[in-house]
Amino acid sequence: MNTVLSRANSLFAFSLSVMAALTFGCFITTAFKDRSVPVRLHVSRIMLKNVEDFTGPRERSDLGFITFDITADLENIFDWNVKQLFLYLSAEYSTKNNVRKDVAECWVYEEMGVRHCCSGVTLFRPKFSFHSFDWRKALNQVVLWDKIVLRGDNPKLLLKDMKTKYFFFDDGNGLKGNRNVTLTLSWNVVPNAGILPLVTGSGHVSVPFPDTYEITKSY
Repeated sequence: MNTVLSRANSLFAFSLSVMAALTFGCFITTAFKDRSVPVRLHVSRIMLKNVEDFTGPRERSDLGFITFDITADLENIFDWNVKQLFLYLSAEYSTKNNVRKDVAECWVYEEMGVRHCCSGVTLFRPKFSFHSFDWRKALNQVVLWDKIVLRGDNPKLLLKDMKTKYFFFDDGNGLKGNRNVTLTLSWNVVPNAGILPLVTGSGHVSVPFPDTYEITKSY
């Protein structure tokens, strides 16, 4: 005859099995869903200054200021397996300082949207796989702004005249006269169960930076 302890153990094991099956079902029913949505970005103002960088060797560096608008409907991303979205706006641009003429071939392990290459170089971009990288197309990437959208929040973004949340510093003078600074909105989907996908919105905007610096007035 089964004791109370053995019955409780059987009930506990059965409960764990049911919970594991439900968790897997929650994951598998949303694992192949397309999480990308159209995004409209508009830049209304760009300002460029050349300031002393107190975080480094005290050399003068370019500091950009961007005023932007974001319009997107994130409602289709949310389902029963989405807890929250971590949105971030990034700027991508190339400069003369980071251009390399060699082409590297290596095995790459991608984790959390970061490619770790056997050559010691890291690219930010959202498995084990074999790649050939043309480093002449290397990019600088800077996160300018982020936002957390929780489940139950308004999923429709209609943000006007937003300022950059983080400093847009270039380690040198790579922003001055740069004609192709591309802004992209991406997001991490934080699920209740399963993987943490990194998704890039299907819209971006490329803006030119001015050829002259903004002069700071002193009184």
